[in-house]
Amino acid sequence: MKVLPTYNNGIDRGEVHEILRNDRRRATVEVLRAKLGSVSLRNLSEAIAEREAGESPPPRKVRQSVYNSLHQTHLPKLDERGVIEYDRDRKTVQLEEGARHVYVHMEVVNEYGITWADYYRSLGVLALMTVVAAGLGTPFLSSVEPMLIASVFLVLFALSTARQLWVNRWLYLRALLPDE
Repeated sequence: MKVLPTYNNGIDRGEVHEILRNDRRRATVEVLRAKLGSVSLRNLSEAIAEREAGESPPPRKVRQSVYNSLHQTHLPKLDERGVIEYDRDRKTVQLEEGARHVYVHMEVVNEYGITWADYYRSLGVLALMTVVAAGLGTPFLSSVEPMLIASVFLVLFALSTARQLWVNRWLYLRALLPDE
């Protein structure tokens, strides 16, 4: 029997793919990732129902379907795998440490269809080629100081990093704040 590699919390890669296979489980992780702290099951199901229906407020039938499937199937499964903590009595949900291993696979591309790694790599190569071209006396670029070109690209890197940090702000805040 082949043993699949596991992450630190015991989630193997097959389980991660099983979790991500379902739209509502993916949506659960996405919605919780955008929030700080716990979220009520009602608010979570409302947010997911809005996504599914494409309207706000979503139809009652869609809200009930999402609520029931989350409560009965998806949240217990995610809780069992250590991705979320689901308090059935209080009907609250929050991300757990295991979510990191799941959303790493969800963040394949940014909203423009490329990964952040590809974006930064491309920006770095473009910056290097532009500075080298300016240093070699390429027409148009030779009239611009290479240090100015490098500075412009450094500002672009800083702005890109700030954008990425802003998009993931709740994730970082959650990691910094102590558990209550």
